Amino acid sequence: MAKADIGLVGLAVMGQNLALNMNDHDFRVVVYNRTTARMREFIRGPAAGTRIVGAETLEALVESLERPRRILLMVRAGKAVDAVVDALLPFLEPGDIIIDGGNSRYTDTERRVARLKGLGMHFVGCGISGGEEGARHGPAIMPGGDEAAWPAIRSLLQDIAARVDDVPCCQWIGSGGAGHYVKMVHNGIEYGDMQLIAEAYQLMREGLGMELDAIQKVFSRWNQGRLNSYLIEITADILAYREADGSPLIDHILDSAGQKGTGKWTGISALDLGVPLTLIAEAVFARCLSALKDQRLEAEGIFDLSENPYHGDVQTAVDALGQALYASKIVSYAQGYMLMQEAAKEYAWELHYGDIALVWRGGCIIRSRFLNNIKEAYDNHAGLQNLLLDGYFAGQVRETQAGWRRTCALGIETGIPLPAMTSALAFFDGYRRGRLPANLIQAQRDYFGAHTYERLDRPRGEHFHTDWTGEGGDATSGQYDA
Repeated sequence: MAKADIGLVGLAVMGQNLALNMNDHDFRVVVYNRTTARMREFIRGPAAGTRIVGAETLEALVESLERPRRILLMVRAGKAVDAVVDALLPFLEPGDIIIDGGNSRYTDTERRVARLKGLGMHFVGCGISGGEEGARHGPAIMPGGDEAAWPAIRSLLQDIAARVDDVPCCQWIGSGGAGHYVKMVHNGIEYGDMQLIAEAYQLMREGLGMELDAIQKVFSRWNQGRLNSYLIEITADILAYREADGSPLIDHILDSAGQKGTGKWTGISALDLGVPLTLIAEAVFARCLSALKDQRLEAEGIFDLSENPYHGDVQTAVDALGQALYASKIVSYAQGYMLMQEAAKEYAWELHYGDIALVWRGGCIIRSRFLNNIKEAYDNHAGLQNLLLDGYFAGQVRETQAGWRRTCALGIETGIPLPAMTSALAFFDGYRRGRLPANLIQAQRDYFGAHTYERLDRPRGEHFHTDWTGEGGDATSGQYDA
């Protein structure tokens, strides 16, 4: 019997669908699951009639593979990945490749890459986006880690990935934890996009008093223009869905959003690297606030919700809202790319930002029309520091800025929270100003802590301290910050 091309460990929905996807592309797949019954059910059920075979032990899975052995792990991030790697190692040999396709933290991937390299083996941290549908029919795939493994896995991963304009949504991302880091940023942007859409929905429904069918039509229309994206598309579908009794399903869903940690990791990394990832951070905090359902109900009974109802032209407000949503989306991606650029410096990764946009064009959750514009921006300006400095995106923000401001003001006037849109606008206003009030903050820090400051009329790098009270002396702080 011919040896298998790849082994897959972990048969939850993503693992099953990836196995079927690989089979569709003529790869021979052997699968293993810690619970043997699930593996047998998969072989008898969804995999019936395919060339996929099951292995009842990890040793049997390894023995059934062509060399160098390629093994894709689709298990829960964290300790489970390390446990499976530990269990596999006794059966592997130099040159074999382990691919982690879960949502692992990039720091764990860095550690695993180094560990396996020391054993003469290869570890690849591979971000996979698209959910169960993407896994089955073509996800966006972001591999990184030990680049020596890339020639042996390139055709397999690119064959099963989504394709746009006949270009696979799978490119090598970079060394170490780069693949999982870019997937983490993808998920952070996903948090931001979803929050922005939710804010637009609430402003239309509660701030403008629009009927649900009218809101659904707005999202459908937006999806035909520059806001075209997977998330806008499915929002229109969701708002159109009705229960058997004709009531909208959306009205029966608890308003408390879950999260699995990747958005939080994105915010933590931004804080560590000093990147102002304000919109994505607000999107994470908005989910945290949504979880306080009981407290919010109690607060609603205390505070009057009858703020200032809207009496203007609804269509004018909706048009402005579309502009606000688009401008905020640009800021979200600009901040995400800022974070990737800073991480590349910190971890010595050579990231190709235009290629990352290509990977995200299809298969993944944040796929959208304007990713082509991001690709063009980085192709046109190799050293581009921020998308807002690109001519196309600068023009788009200038065009939509007035509607963006009107929308944020409307949210404040009507009492509808717009944390992502307003934080995006505040970031933009700060980013476009050559002078900010941080000089006052530096003066305060020097006053109470002798932390020193630089001067505009002296070369950068020279530090000064003022004895503001006449009692502080010349000593400066060399250790503590505030």
